[in-house]
Amino acid sequence: MALSRLSLRSNGFLKPAATALPSAIRRHVSTDSSPITIETAVPFTAHLCDAPSRSVETSSEEILAFFRDMARMRRMEIAADSLYKAKLIRGFCHLYDGQEALAVGMEAAITRKDAIITSYRDHCTFVGRGGELVDAFSELMGRKRGCSNGKGGSMHFYKKDASFYGGHGIVGAQIPLGCGLAFAQKYSKEENVTFVLYGDGAANQGQLFEALNIAALWDLPAILVCENNHYGMGTATWRSAKSPAYFKRGDYVPGLKVDGMDALAVKQACKFAKEHALKNGPIILEMDTYRYHGHSMSDPGSTYRTRDEISGVRQVRDPIERVRKLLLSHDIATEKELKDMEKEVRKEVDDAVAQAKESPVPEPSELFTNMYVKDCGVESFGADRKDLKVTLP
Repeated sequence: MALSRLSLRSNGFLKPAATALPSAIRRHVSTDSSPITIETAVPFTAHLCDAPSRSVETSSEEILAFFRDMARMRRMEIAADSLYKAKLIRGFCHLYDGQEALAVGMEAAITRKDAIITSYRDHCTFVGRGGELVDAFSELMGRKRGCSNGKGGSMHFYKKDASFYGGHGIVGAQIPLGCGLAFAQKYSKEENVTFVLYGDGAANQGQLFEALNIAALWDLPAILVCENNHYGMGTATWRSAKSPAYFKRGDYVPGLKVDGMDALAVKQACKFAKEHALKNGPIILEMDTYRYHGHSMSDPGSTYRTRDEISGVRQVRDPIERVRKLLLSHDIATEKELKDMEKEVRKEVDDAVAQAKESPVPEPSELFTNMYVKDCGVESFGADRKDLKVTLP
């Protein structure tokens, strides 16, 4: 079968096929969501739990959606690289290219009522939650249309209506906050979970273990996801962790090691983790992944690893190329159809960048807004006034 039998799902992240694909492809598109079973590239490794099956049920439609979603994320990050070098993005900027399978695989296993909180490498997670590209680029460039009104920048994306709670610049700080979200879900008797994402660089922090202890004591529906891209800034895991088996770090908390470059493996693991967390409390997922860029845009990423290492991962484990091979080997799409889709994605990203550039920057007075919760009894006055003061109740 070819792409002519498929259409992309409309879930707030992907556009309906009638608008998302170029007319040359759209003429032939129909729906095929028949189940397909595909085995993960490598087995799961479990700690204090049974590993899920390697056989993942999917569909032609879902695999094609994975391809488009990841291509969209990859292109967004490449565009962000260019905007940063053009000095249209200022400050810190951490890119996610190489790790896209985590964002799309996780979304495929959960709902928008399940919460996600992450670190500063948050662009693709925001888009995966249904965020618009133009809102992402606007935030990156400090414009009013941004998802945080242009006041958060790269590290502080946010989308509360999709249960995405950031985007946090302090290493590891999101972990206890995420366990707090899980506590709120349990207290409210919701059948939802919270995915708490952090990197291998944050995995040695004390607050992780303190939060995990409380989460285990209270059986909170918290899923702690270690995005192990093997370098905490420029420090390799073997230099920073005596035990780099992060999925076992919970000791008394079950864990699972997952091929984080395989979108279907991520989907299977997240589905398994959600079911576990709702019944038994917290679980740790270690996602074995890799970032192509340096830690941030100020890091060339080639002083502590070789270019051969990076190109080797691209050739063997790249998440987009893996999905491309699945689409071709299962006769879901042709090479030309996939290239046409990538061209459409490139145009979509370019259009979003152009729109974001048209958005104005926030007014200077915005410096003094969002400092306190409304109606909490605290009032602030502008710094341009001589009677600057804070009035407490």
